[in-house]
Amino acid sequence: MMNQTIQQLKNSNHVFLCSHINPDGDAIASLIAMGLSLASWQKETTLYNETPIPIIYRFLPSIKRIVRHIDRQTIYDTAIVLDCGDLQRIGKAASFVSRIPAVINIDHHVSNTHFGDFQLIDSSACATVEIIYRLLKQMGLPISKDIATLIYTGILTDTGSFRFSNTNKSAFTICKEMIEIGVDPYYVARNVYETFSLGYIKLLHKALGSIEISKNGKLSMITLTQNMLDKTGARPEEINGLINYAKAINNVKIAVLIHRTSDTKGTKGKARGRFHVSLRSDGTVDVAAFASSFGGGGHYRAAGFSIESSIADLKNLIFNFAEKA
Repeated sequence: MMNQTIQQLKNSNHVFLCSHINPDGDAIASLIAMGLSLASWQKETTLYNETPIPIIYRFLPSIKRIVRHIDRQTIYDTAIVLDCGDLQRIGKAASFVSRIPAVINIDHHVSNTHFGDFQLIDSSACATVEIIYRLLKQMGLPISKDIATLIYTGILTDTGSFRFSNTNKSAFTICKEMIEIGVDPYYVARNVYETFSLGYIKLLHKALGSIEISKNGKLSMITLTQNMLDKTGARPEEINGLINYAKAINNVKIAVLIHRTSDTKGTKGKARGRFHVSLRSDGTVDVAAFASSFGGGGHYRAAGFSIESSIADLKNLIFNFAEKA
């Protein structure tokens, strides 16, 4: 499939590249690295993400090439969807992308639905940028310092600084090569792990205050509301990473972050809303299976889904899941 994918890219004129909403380091790095590589082939490219880029990733090379609006008058012959288990993960642009003649799906999530005309999917890869790295090698494209910085950052963040279970031999081998090309590990780490807005710090305080523990002690839960973001001045894109504080609690097997994204009409006095639920596991519980039962997906240890519910019903649902874990 990789050779067919390369041939499709060679025959392309204008490529539309996109990654999932609320992008993490791997999604952003994959998007730009692939875009820069195609530009070296003299291909026209559009790099798209629906949501704002988190402040901690705005140091990345060519970050300003990512746009949040689509020029629907432009004719694209190929789309590349990166780091998405399902096409709908790119947000409102999903229907637009589905009409592009050729769709290439590049991803490492075990729950990937195998959408698109070409698939480069490897759940054993530590990050989507690992697959991008292999693709660039197969294409015979040089890896510049900028692309090396992107690949290094994608691997560093998606492996949790080499702490997560997806850390494999390739993670270290590729990062070593990227450093030899010229990546500065201190510069990357300082931006990713030591750059916070005041709003984020205030939100962190409120998030930690919202933590609830299930009766059996196996699950910890953080609940965020729009009011919390409004009062702290934090941006929605700064939510990523808060769940790790819940996951770090001793003896907790499942960490959950509930984020109320919008309000909907309630019934019988119940205030309902639209929620995004992020899940993390210590490896003893398959959170991807739980998420997939609500139309979500992800990895065995990290997954998520969106749902319309009352907050009380949603919490009961999750706490019941914890009791069976």
